This record gives sequence, C-alpha cells and structure tokens, in this order.
Amino acid sequence: MESIQKKLSFFPLSESAILIDFGEPISVEKNMYIHQLTAALNAEPFPGFIEVVPAYTTLTVYYDPLAADSSNPYHHTCTRIEHAAHTLKTDKLETKTIELPVCYDPEFALDITEVANHNGLSPEEVIERHTTQVYHVYFIGFAPGFPFLGGLDSTIATPRKQSPRRETPAGSVGIAGRQTGVYPIDIPGGWQIIGRTPRQLLHLNDRSPALLQPGDKVRFHAISKQEYLRQEES
Repeated sequence: MESIQKKLSFFPLSESAILIDFGEPISVEKNMYIHQLTAALNAEPFPGFIEVVPAYTTLTVYYDPLAADSSNPYHHTCTRIEHAAHTLKTDKLETKTIELPVCYDPEFALDITEVANHNGLSPEEVIERHTTQVYHVYFIGFAPGFPFLGGLDSTIATPRKQSPRRETPAGSVGIAGRQTGVYPIDIPGGWQIIGRTPRQLLHLNDRSPALLQPGDKVRFHAISKQEYLRQEES
C-alpha cells in the first residue's frame, strides 16, 4: 500500500477539479485503494468538496475553490487529499459477486464472428473464454451503471468498432480492447457485441439504482435463447 501512496501525482484538471494519478500499471490492488480513498472522502468531505470520480488508475476530485480558506485553493485542496490518502484506513470494502446469464445466440451476438476472426478462434471458443474468467469492476462510467470490467482473456481482446452503432440494445455484452462490459440502457456505442443478458443493470426507482458497484466481481455464464426469453419475461 505504501508503494501506491508514493506514486501519487496531482494535476489541475480545471479551476475546480484535481486529477490524482496513481501511476501505471493497472492493478486490482491499486484500483481497490482508489475506491477506498473515494469512500473515505465521501464519508468525511472537506469544506468545498463536491464529488469524486474514480477510474482505472486515477481519481478526479471536484471542489469549490471559493470554499477553501486559502489564497491558493488548489494547493490547499491537494494537501487535504494527500492527508486523507496517507491516513487512509484500508478497511475491506463491502463488495459482492454477481452471476450474469448471457445468451450468445447469433441474434444477440452481433459481432462475435468478428471477434472470433480477429483472434483466429471459433465463436464457441470465444464464448468459452469469456465465461471462464472472473471480472473486476474497475469503475462505472460512459453511461449510468455501465461497468468497466477487467480480467478479459487476452486471446479474445478486440479493438472497438471503427464506426459506433447508433443504438446498442440494453443488456448487450461487449468487448473493447482488453475490457468487457454490459450496456445498461439503449445507447450508441462502439464495443464489439458478443451476447446479451436478460438481467437489468439499472433500476432507476431504487435507492441504489446500479446493480454493479466498483470493486464488485462478475461471472458470466451462457444460457440458451429460450432461457433468455423466459428470464426476460419474468
């Protein structure tokens, strides 16, 4: 943990935002530390604190510079964040493991042939390798409830599509580089779609609307089209 703290670098992102870079490489340990610091800042916000946005190896802190009792709000706020980071109690975050059923039928797996051809595999091999891994939720972004999942088997990694779709259906499971993720709502997107889950990832009326949270684990398992339709209707 000390090695992570030593790599902290602060950068002004705007007059009211600070980017904290934890350095490469990406790792689950570093990402969990970022989420622990996120939880600590949310639990004990400093004057002027607005919000914090975690990512793979960075943390962005938004703040009100007028609320800082200092002639140099940026330096003052950096000092507060650095103090929080170095006194952080790295208690284990409450996380969960979610099983997500995925139908890899060609009707839903819009790009699985492209992914298979790109990697010299069959679609069945892509499915097998996609369902073998346990994925870490590095952060939520791009769209409400969209999980960026790390841990993809490198043998099925595939670049984003050159031309994004105007609409990608909710529940679509995609690959982009060495990431996989799930579209919670119908939105445009350029990820390679290899299947679809009937599970809803976003419940807007719930107090905590996103099914997945940073730090959670995800396992995918294959289901038939018949089972997909049954679960979608239930």
